[in-house]
Amino acid sequence: MSTIKHFQEKKSVFQWDSVEPRIIEMEGIAGVTKHILIGREDQSPHYIMRFFRLEAGGHSELERHPQEHGVIVLQGKGTIQIADSITEVKPYDVALISPNELHQFSNPFDEPFGFVCVIPRLTPEME
Repeated sequence: MSTIKHFQEKKSVFQWDSVEPRIIEMEGIAGVTKHILIGREDQSPHYIMRFFRLEAGGHSELERHPQEHGVIVLQGKGTIQIADSITEVKPYDVALISPNELHQFSNPFDEPFGFVCVIPRLTPEME
């Protein structure tokens, strides 16, 4: 089923029609909100597209897993750690994180850091 979700920016808060932001509360993660832009509810059989917002001082988990990530930064500045290398990124920078590569997204800055992340759907329950 094809779908379009309209973007609505309100004072640096990124939001899309019918997309409910979810605060992620897990050990190893701080200050992260996830928006599932395209996923199971859209009947997307091959990939999942998410927008992550990291608040100042926020970070994802330092992790590795079998799916690759395609990332484009849309908001603020942040850092991406891939293996032992940490790189500062800004809007419109893109990154490919290879399968099973150790990685982490962090926001050591004062403004929110937001990026779109596309991953393949490896199992039906992924999201």
